[in-house]
Amino acid sequence: MSQVIGFVGAGQMGEPMVFRLLGAGHRVVVYARRPSVRERVRAAGAEVVDSVAEAAAASDVVIACVFSDEQLVEVLGGPGGVLATASKECVVVSHTTGTMSTVRGLAGPYSQGPVLLDGPVSGSAEDIAAGRLTVLLGGPAAAVEVARPVLESYAETIVATGDLGSALAVKLVNNALFAANAQLVASAAEVGRRMGIADDELVRALLACSGRSYAAESVHRTGGLRGFERMAAPFLRKDVAACLAATADSGFELGQLAAVIHDGPLELG
Repeated sequence: MSQVIGFVGAGQMGEPMVFRLLGAGHRVVVYARRPSVRERVRAAGAEVVDSVAEAAAASDVVIACVFSDEQLVEVLGGPGGVLATASKECVVVSHTTGTMSTVRGLAGPYSQGPVLLDGPVSGSAEDIAAGRLTVLLGGPAAAVEVARPVLESYAETIVATGDLGSALAVKLVNNALFAANAQLVASAAEVGRRMGIADDELVRALLACSGRSYAAESVHRTGGLRGFERMAAPFLRKDVAACLAATADSGFELGQLAAVIHDGPLELG
């Protein structure tokens, strides 16, 4: 019997996930607030419902792809949230990049199920559409294996990281490193300008040299540092703040990573 997939949060990243799930032959039940999104996913073959509870109650696996911890608590927590209204056998995957304490706090009252997995992602909407996203998964191994074939609809790489919260820990360290790398690319561009090299010429050359990085590729792909800052900085600022909160909760600091992130030319602090 095929599984029913519930989906909450069909936004910039979530909507192409829904399309990939439908393309893989899954039955997908979507809760979305915006009428335009509801119309598009319905036209693509999704079943559109009017509440989070309806999506959860109908589904074997629920995927939540919302922006912040606050939004995640809103859709998963409370008497009308996913965790309270899904069956005990349901597996719930959160793609939100937030704090470990939030997902652990949400899962706490549901030791008998449903099972919550933290599943932060690495990649873009374009990667989702191409089926090459990376997903980190934290939580019980059996639930990870239930979710894996569903997530493979849009993920090329799925990495199990251990207990609930561990995927977010890896993701936050990754994002802090990416933010620091982006600051180093921007700092290198400042040096290049003083030497008479235009930003785009420098970045294009770096991509063919040993100084290349994913951050440099991202700057090039988004049309330069201004485009990169406009598109990526809001997400990086959120993720850096989450990483600082997580490390503060654990009683340590980011050290040199924090110094590079906060002292660089981009507004990422």
